[in-house]
Amino acid sequence: MSLLNEYMQMEQQLKSLQENMEKLQNDKRLKAELEFKNKLEALMREFDKSTADVIALLDPKPASGGAKSASTGSGRRKRKMKIYKNPNTGEVVETRGGNQKTLKAWKDQFGGDTVESWLVRVED
Repeated sequence: MSLLNEYMQMEQQLKSLQENMEKLQNDKRLKAELEFKNKLEALMREFDKSTADVIALLDPKPASGGAKSASTGSGRRKRKMKIYKNPNTGEVVETRGGNQKTLKAWKDQFGGDTVESWLVRVED
C-alpha cells in the first residue's frame, strides 16, 4: 500500500471516529454516567476514600474467600447430596456421586432416565 493510500485510509478512519465521538457526546446516557462518575470521585476525595474502599463498603464479602470456604482440602468443591427413592421397593439411596453400587444397579435394571426421575431432593 502506498503512503498516500495509507494516509487517506487513516484520514477516513479519523473522520469516522470523530463522528462517533460527536454522537456519544450528545448521548444523554453518557452525560448521566459522566455526571455520576464525577460526583462519585468528588465524594471519594471529600472523604479520602479509594476505589477499593468503596468496593469493600458496597460488597463486603471477599471476592475469592467464598469459593475457598465451600471447597474441601483437595481444592475441589463438595458435591451435592442426591437422594433417590425407588418407588417399587421404597429403598432410599443417598449419594454424592454417580458411582454408588445400588444406584448403578438400579440404572442398569431400569435405565438412567427412569432412575433420575426417582430423585427426591438435592442437598448441599
